[in-house]
Amino acid sequence: MQDQIVNQELIVANKKSAKPMLWVSMISMVMFFAGLTSAYVISMKRDDWVSFDLPQAFFVSTFLIVGSSITLFLSQKSLKEDKRQLSLIFVVATLLLGVGFIWQQYVGFNQLRSVGLFFTGPESTVSTSFIIGITFMHVLHLIAGVIVLLVVIYNHFKYKYKSDNMLGFELGAIFWHFVDILWIYLFFFFYFIK
Repeated sequence: MQDQIVNQELIVANKKSAKPMLWVSMISMVMFFAGLTSAYVISMKRDDWVSFDLPQAFFVSTFLIVGSSITLFLSQKSLKEDKRQLSLIFVVATLLLGVGFIWQQYVGFNQLRSVGLFFTGPESTVSTSFIIGITFMHVLHLIAGVIVLLVVIYNHFKYKYKSDNMLGFELGAIFWHFVDILWIYLFFFFYFIK
């Protein structure tokens, strides 16, 4: 009985410190991407600015990442209901959709290159450098999210999550949903602001 009380106190203490630290890191990421998109808007006034449509792969990747947030939500809901097997299936589906997102971003970079839009070099433009650079930075954050999902899946196999102890899962889900929302913002930003 005493061990259970100590464990509950540790869970509460971890929750009090872990979530605020995650929020602080996400706020810093918001500021980073706000700075990049602000620089993009300011650079649009340059004479050498070139407008172009987003590659089709970016549309596909947007559907994949939204789908991944839905499957992660369903995984978390299943875990809260102690449906561990279903939760595991949904979190693995989230991982696969996340990897699909990264692949589609790569395909999108190749689609830009195939129409003569390069990140660097004599044939590059300021606009393509911004779009590819900002998108690549987001992909790096998503790769971190994939690593988080791998840790969540590993801990899921080790039975570390229960309906009354989901802190690690919740932190991973918050980060994943944040990266999802960040991409949706970037996608619509690039779609409407050319």
